[in-house]
Amino acid sequence: MKKALLLNAPLTAVIARMGHGDRLVIGDAGLPIPAGVERIDLAVSAGIPAIADVLKAVAAEMQVERVVLAQETLDRSDVIPGWLPAEWAQSLAEPVSHEEFKRQCATARAVVRTGECTPYANVMLIAGVTF
Repeated sequence: MKKALLLNAPLTAVIARMGHGDRLVIGDAGLPIPAGVERIDLAVSAGIPAIADVLKAVAAEMQVERVVLAQETLDRSDVIPGWLPAEWAQSLAEPVSHEEFKRQCATARAVVRTGECTPYANVMLIAGVTF
């Protein structure tokens, strides 16, 4: 049995296949997922799992170089403190419009659907390298 924080097999496999610059989206329950992009559906019910829990597990497995967020996410002070690691929000965040964020989802390796029901609680993680 795998001995790490992230136990979900499809999500672990996607991260293992990612290369530098590849994108992984962690989204709320309402984020539309473009046709042709792998969907990893973790949603059980409203709030379960929370995006913060999924991000914590993914951060333990994935080298993140930068993050893309909708400007609407950054404009909501009630959203950011609740789930996005502060170091990502301050130094790695690249804001785009929510419409542009949704367009960029089409280039993701996968979109992970959480049970999060907070508006604009979506983040695109851009893979870095460990060397």
